[in-house]
Amino acid sequence: MGICRSKKELFVSHAAALGANVIYGLNYVIAKGIMPQWLEPRAIIFLRVSGAVVVFWLTDLFFDSQKISKRDFIRLIFAAFFGVALNQIMFFEGLNLTTPINASIIMVGTPILVLVISHLILKEKITGLKLTGVMLGFAGAAFLILRGGHLDTTGNTMLGNIFILINASSYGLFLVLVKPLMSKYKPLTIMKWVFTFGFVFVLPVSAKIIAKTDFGIIPLKIWFSIGYVVLFTTILAYFLNNFSLKKLSPPVNSSYIYSQPLIATIVAVFLSKDRLTITETIASLLIFTGVYLVTKQKKTN
Repeated sequence: MGICRSKKELFVSHAAALGANVIYGLNYVIAKGIMPQWLEPRAIIFLRVSGAVVVFWLTDLFFDSQKISKRDFIRLIFAAFFGVALNQIMFFEGLNLTTPINASIIMVGTPILVLVISHLILKEKITGLKLTGVMLGFAGAAFLILRGGHLDTTGNTMLGNIFILINASSYGLFLVLVKPLMSKYKPLTIMKWVFTFGFVFVLPVSAKIIAKTDFGIIPLKIWFSIGYVVLFTTILAYFLNNFSLKKLSPPVNSSYIYSQPLIATIVAVFLSKDRLTITETIASLLIFTGVYLVTKQKKTN
């Protein structure tokens, strides 16, 4: 009975990690359509973080609140800085300067960063099987992304690429920092405090931009895009990712980022905007194999 329950919980955790990355995969194109014509990057970040704070605090009213120890508040503050403030500022400022292809190819390097950071902070072993899985997944994802274009390193695009790299690094550090907290507290409790502290960091750098933003000129379809970024990319995806960390290690969780370009390809094929070729088939096999190897290593530990 206990084994069945454990398998079910593990399955749900994997499904949560996959669901979060489906949301993130769609976010590249949706968020790019908002900036900079309708909203500046930091205006979007303010809406994301403030919206999340309101939702998580209101939701927490219907559940038993958990008290956080003083020592854990320090870790939460660092997690908020790297996982909310620096992560989101660098992503949206970077995406505003670079291209979705550039951003996605850099972001699929996150599992490699997480593997290294987990080794340094959590003392997780970098095994040959796990490293092979990460590299196979990276190769497959990069293959899928680059088939639709090329990596641009000219002009302001290069600065955008650097911002996205910082974003990937800070998000990887966030996953490692928040992992120990997930074994002690509920995901809702963690998210409530992470976004509260994140709001404190974000407010000083976004207040002036929000004050001069003309929200009245934004059309309805763009408001739907903003709603997706706030409700799905921020609130739901962050919650799913942190929920999955209760059972999955940071390297396993981050390996699901390889599913983002794969999902985009599947959707394109389904909508008859693309066709399945040997290129997509090989890339898909590399991604599935890579994620499986990283996951399999975790199970045998």
